[in-house]
Amino acid sequence: MVIDDSARSGMPTEGPSATAEIAAYDFERSATLSREHARALELAFETFSRQWAAELSAKIRVRATVTVEYVTMQSYGEYAQSLPTTTALVVCALPDSSERMIVQFPTSAATAWIVQMVGGRPVGATEERTFTPIEQALIGSLMTDVIALLTGTMDGLLPQGVTIAGIQYNSQFAQVAADNEPVIVAQLTMRLSGRSVPTSVMLPASILSAFASTAPADRSANPELVRRQVEETPIEVSLRLSPRTMLPREVLGLSVGDIVPLPHAADRPLLLLVGDQPIATAAVGTAGARLACVVTTTIPDPSTVSVPASEESA
Repeated sequence: MVIDDSARSGMPTEGPSATAEIAAYDFERSATLSREHARALELAFETFSRQWAAELSAKIRVRATVTVEYVTMQSYGEYAQSLPTTTALVVCALPDSSERMIVQFPTSAATAWIVQMVGGRPVGATEERTFTPIEQALIGSLMTDVIALLTGTMDGLLPQGVTIAGIQYNSQFAQVAADNEPVIVAQLTMRLSGRSVPTSVMLPASILSAFASTAPADRSANPELVRRQVEETPIEVSLRLSPRTMLPREVLGLSVGDIVPLPHAADRPLLLLVGDQPIATAAVGTAGARLACVVTTTIPDPSTVSVPASEESA
């Protein structure tokens, strides 16, 4: 006889519904985005999408919206297989690097943009085809601005100086990377004139190495960074005279050429202040053709000197 320990202890026996869900691990796609990197890229692409939509709307005079569907890391081969056979692939070159990035969109959508840019109205759906030289020049001008937007919203992940290397039309022949090379893919959806246009942006996975230099430092762990930041932050300094009290009617009666005597003695130093905090006393001087001040004494402890709030800047 077999005794069921779970029945004897009063504990319920786990059935099939209590089995933990097991996710299959794909050894061919071992590289994935960390949660931190994925969130940072999603935010960057969301900002890029809003700016691209606003710029495109202004140029083609039709309201456009661009939304981010997902951001993922996959192999270049998988990315190329997911694209239509005929599509526009704007291949961009990164400076001082053999790596490439891609901005992809249907050629039919691009020809509709061009028609609207020159004041026309696209009629019906157009076929997917290659661009004429004039169309390619207009699309190149549009994409130059798009690349500038993308570089700016990536917040240092993409280097400055990204240029258009060419436009390809066959996703299977545009071999800009090895099939097994990991790339970052942002799938976007553009909506305009009642039509949804799938677009995508492919970036080399090597840009993730820039996260180390662009990630905010833990300043509490390194007080030297805080000190350096304080020392290198520009501040305004001013010279102040002793204040004079005047009646409102005297102020309203001022006119050009009037002389207003001040109670500040001519041989008395002025206060040199940062904000409302005195840091030194100084005398008025010159430096070439400009006014200057000559520091006469410094104030070791500014908190011991009080300055009336009504003092006026010299």
